[in-house]
Amino acid sequence: MRAHKYVRAANRPQSISECRARCSSLSTRTQRNATYERATLKPLPRISISTNMSDAAHGQVEAKAETVTEAPKDNPKILSGPVLTNSPNAVLSKTLLGRYNDLPLPADRILATYIWIDGTGEHLRSKDRTLTFIPKRPSDLPDWNFDGSSTGQADGHNSDTFLVPRAIYKDPFRRGNHILVMCDTFTYNMKPTESNHRVKCEEAYNECKDEEPWFGIEQEYILLDSDLRPFGWPPGGCPPPQGPYYCGVGANKVFARDLVEAHYRCCLYAGVPIAGTNAEVMPSQWEFQVGPSVGVGAGDDLWIARYILHRLAEEYGVIVTFDPKPVQGWNGSGAHTNFSTKKMRGPDGIIEIEKAIDKLSKVHMKHIKVYDPRGGKDNERRLTGLHETASINDFSAGVANRGSSIRIPRLVAQDRCGYFEDRRPASNCDPYAVVNALMRTCILNE
Repeated sequence: MRAHKYVRAANRPQSISECRARCSSLSTRTQRNATYERATLKPLPRISISTNMSDAAHGQVEAKAETVTEAPKDNPKILSGPVLTNSPNAVLSKTLLGRYNDLPLPADRILATYIWIDGTGEHLRSKDRTLTFIPKRPSDLPDWNFDGSSTGQADGHNSDTFLVPRAIYKDPFRRGNHILVMCDTFTYNMKPTESNHRVKCEEAYNECKDEEPWFGIEQEYILLDSDLRPFGWPPGGCPPPQGPYYCGVGANKVFARDLVEAHYRCCLYAGVPIAGTNAEVMPSQWEFQVGPSVGVGAGDDLWIARYILHRLAEEYGVIVTFDPKPVQGWNGSGAHTNFSTKKMRGPDGIIEIEKAIDKLSKVHMKHIKVYDPRGGKDNERRLTGLHETASINDFSAGVANRGSSIRIPRLVAQDRCGYFEDRRPASNCDPYAVVNALMRTCILNE
């Protein structure tokens, strides 16, 4: 790939408004609940990109750059800068807590972190409690409650919202017998909250568990600095075009590998079936894969993996975003979902795979509406037909085609059995909603 030039501003932007004016890198989007706002990045200037994707050369990109000022010679094409100088978490000493971690705790006391999805349908909350026993199963744990008016899940005059434990994981932060507890949420009269998609997902799984639905979810995400710019990007500018970053090696190609490694190990310790990880097509974009998980357990596993990632990012002083398209002109982020049943994995399972794809083709927009937390609005920015995506308006399927809605891996086509990949779910999807939709369409024929 030929060398590309990029612009680097002389000084770091000092405010969001200055950042907007200088490189059009930040925009604020109001969500459906005005209480929750999320910052996303506008297109960065001077880079126009067209993709030419194939199975043999994943992420191979043709990029054209306008004539721009040459990068400073003292830092040629090194994507670095004074990041995280404003992050309070980054400046706190990470060694002080060690003075207290070895304090002996009573033998009959363990700490349980209850974790749940808030009213946005994409963000997590948590709080801790002390237990006087070691639970063997989620049903051993007591239900709990929280102020739903502070999480977008209840009104202030009737705010008590209930937490029901559903899955237990080992706590990689406190270790020992301490645990993480994935919960779902219920209103004051014990009806599922609007953001609780686990209930219907579990109902669907109970109806089709004999089919042994397996899921493997490829979770992509992007790291941001405290100014909400992609971590490690040059101040006031943008990096050389995508191409060398996917599965890259080297300080000018990948950032925060130590955070990714810590996440990998923490997930394995916790009991999350994390299958792998890799750097993605955009610098500071990464992916981890969770699975194979069975039925509703796939949602539990992915949400806990997300929680662990956010907790680790706190310590490193960086921000994790699951927004599906924070930077225009670069690859977005998805949660590609690999799915199979017992019949698909058996002899001539390709026949069952093709049947499932035909069913999916008839309810394309129905799935699009549940593949991100805003009824498809987030995916409109990502599923454009470019950057390894199919158009949001069209359904397509193909062997080894990363530009289709559904991809059949080449080895699956050769072996005539296995699984298929649904490439439509956004990175900020609720996996319970995705798993529920796939089971109901492909197995229960709904």
